[in-house]
Amino acid sequence: MPWNSRSVRSLYLLGLLAGTVLPGATAEARDFSADLLKLDAAGGAGAIVGKVFVAGDKVRIETADVPGGFFLLDGERAAYFVRPSQHIYMDAKQSSWLSQLLVPVDPADPCRKWQAMAVLAGAADQGSAWRCEKLGADPIDGRPAVKYATTSPKGQHSDGWIDPSLGFLVRIQAADDAGFELDNIREDAQPESLFEIPASYLKFDPQRLIEQIKQSDVWVEPPK
Repeated sequence: MPWNSRSVRSLYLLGLLAGTVLPGATAEARDFSADLLKLDAAGGAGAIVGKVFVAGDKVRIETADVPGGFFLLDGERAAYFVRPSQHIYMDAKQSSWLSQLLVPVDPADPCRKWQAMAVLAGAADQGSAWRCEKLGADPIDGRPAVKYATTSPKGQHSDGWIDPSLGFLVRIQAADDAGFELDNIREDAQPESLFEIPASYLKFDPQRLIEQIKQSDVWVEPPK
């Protein structure tokens, strides 16, 4: 069959339908940047406390809660905290719960990705898992969003809003505490340099440092 503009357009439309309608289909994560707002216990927005940059499966989080550096996330493969002033980086582990939640997710099943990040961070206590209950559509600041009631592996309850077009959490409000919201979302390609660790940076291993100190003359065994 000869290809023409109508044939190509028809296949394109079918592709869009396949990606948005067929069971099990997931939205492809989009590149964007946004400001990170702190929310009070009542859901009121406060000051900007950080920034988020997303390119595909990679995420950069800058937050005033952890000054002197930023987080770099690479899918389910790695989560690092980078300190440019010291030219070092280290595994993020449980240094910030933001590094476990601000990741691209499947809007129909966000808990799968959050569980994978909890395991990566060592935060899945005794094999406990994230649980998500879909509550339905609930737009945030004019953007479409799907609201979920969530429970973390530590048993903490919160409500989360996923933007299906971004495949990303745009708001979370804890049941008895403050939360955060993404604001001033700008959908645009992000510079690759934002998600790179310079080759000259050294990986810092706190456990290795402790073992080295134990072998030195300054180590004093704590009393039993």
